[in-house]
Amino acid sequence: MILSMEEAREVLRVDGDENDIIIYPLVESLPSYLEVTTGRSWDDDPVHPLAKTLAGFLLMLWFDQPDSKALKRSIDSLTTSLTALGRTYG
Repeated sequence: MILSMEEAREVLRVDGDENDIIIYPLVESLPSYLEVTTGRSWDDDPVHPLAKTLAGFLLMLWFDQPDSKALKRSIDSLTTSLTALGRTYG
């Protein structure tokens, strides 16, 4: 997994496990989403820091669904960077 449940809760600033039924499927879908959008698998051990950062931003967007243009721009920029990195990183 790119993010553990503990990391996901920390990113989302959620205490306890009462939201895990919502969070877990989102965390589980992150590796597939990143692979489809960047053309490379990012669930290596250790996970590349940019992949973790992008996964956290995606999780925030999917969980909270904020109408944040800045967050969406960050996601687009990180996706572009990770895609380029994937071509040279392995």
